[in-house]
Amino acid sequence: MKSFERPRTGERAVLVRLGLGTPVDTEDLQEFRALATSAGAIPVATVTGRRDRPDSRYFMGSGKAEELRDVAVANEAEVVLVDHALTPSQERNLEKLTGRRVLDRSGLILDIFAQRARSFEGKLQVELAQLKHISTRLVRGWTHLERQKGGIGMRGPGETQLETDRRLIGQRVKVLTKRLEKITQQRDTGRQARAEIPVPSLALVGYTNAGKSTLFRSWTGADAYVADQLFATLDPTVRRLTLPGGTLVVAADTVGFIRELPHELVAAFQSTLTEAREATLLLHVIDASDPRREEHIAQVDGVLAEIGADRIPQILVYNKIDRLELEPRIDRNADGQATAVWISAQNGLGLDLLAQVVAQRLTRFARKARIRIQPAAGAVRSRLYAAKAVREEHAADDGSIELAVELPDVELMTLARTAGVQILHVEGADMPHAPCDTGTSYLQSTPVSGPKHAS
Repeated sequence: MKSFERPRTGERAVLVRLGLGTPVDTEDLQEFRALATSAGAIPVATVTGRRDRPDSRYFMGSGKAEELRDVAVANEAEVVLVDHALTPSQERNLEKLTGRRVLDRSGLILDIFAQRARSFEGKLQVELAQLKHISTRLVRGWTHLERQKGGIGMRGPGETQLETDRRLIGQRVKVLTKRLEKITQQRDTGRQARAEIPVPSLALVGYTNAGKSTLFRSWTGADAYVADQLFATLDPTVRRLTLPGGTLVVAADTVGFIRELPHELVAAFQSTLTEAREATLLLHVIDASDPRREEHIAQVDGVLAEIGADRIPQILVYNKIDRLELEPRIDRNADGQATAVWISAQNGLGLDLLAQVVAQRLTRFARKARIRIQPAAGAVRSRLYAAKAVREEHAADDGSIELAVELPDVELMTLARTAGVQILHVEGADMPHAPCDTGTSYLQSTPVSGPKHAS
């Protein structure tokens, strides 16, 4: 049997896409071609077909498989890329028939991720996902895996090379898992440190190549990598920015989503996706010029539901309006709340509208709370009355004042860090009715008697 090596860039590839029960969608085929190009392949031919259900041997029928072999030979292709999830036996059978290496959709995306990962954590995540993927595909095309270990002192039952490889992969998986657990703990520590200085967070999510990184760079000034290709960004990037009105927020760029994103990749990139799951507000970036944008919105929402981020408030950001020759605008619902913003991140159009909408949305997250103000912080009381945020007031024997207020989370977070102010209770924040202590995760409150800011 022929031995297959790892893919190299610039390989000639035959693309395969079948319509299961329906004709092949040309948009799906174009996206798969973009995936192949992103991996460094050169598509030289395409094989399409239609079946009611996958064939257990080749996924496609035997006649279509032979056609694929002939097309690969005629076009001198080096690899066959199949836009479906293949079983190990289907992949193995196609390789034996065509004499070419075969990668299914998951394997192709994993290869792209392996090329794009830049951080130490990202590389570990990709390697772990790859090992888990190939662990079921070890008996594919390597003849050395069938040979028994031999030699002086090694004769006897021993273990096959295949068993050795499986054992080594298992050991490597354990090592990577432990390393990633340690990195995850460090990341959680950093996230908790940010929470101790309460700042609302934004996460940019969306279908791959919708322009998230372009928007992130234009908005925050961060040196984020931008390219017109799928999965240009894998590692999470976090930056601070100031919105109109002086509100400070933390913005995070995340990995792009795609249809049929392999589950092992969703599991592997939990660190990136955690930024979305724990955000105060999601900015769902959409390619406005994409004819399938509604379908992509649904697919992104599906992944958000899978990671537990479907209940976080969203603002739809329709990007690339310059391709449609549209003007920037804000869409609002019947209550006057902004639901979508139309922008062009590349041309800087509508970014001021987006900042305005985000600032307005964050100020609407108002909660009822009870606070205590020391006499030395009387200016805070005046400011709250000027903002018409006070609902009740009670004077205490020690000269302090208890106020019932209704304020956005951002303002409550600011008060919690103000000397002479103590947050007693916040409605809906799972806080005790007793005065808050510095261990409260929602807010950090300064001691009543202490003039220093809480750390």
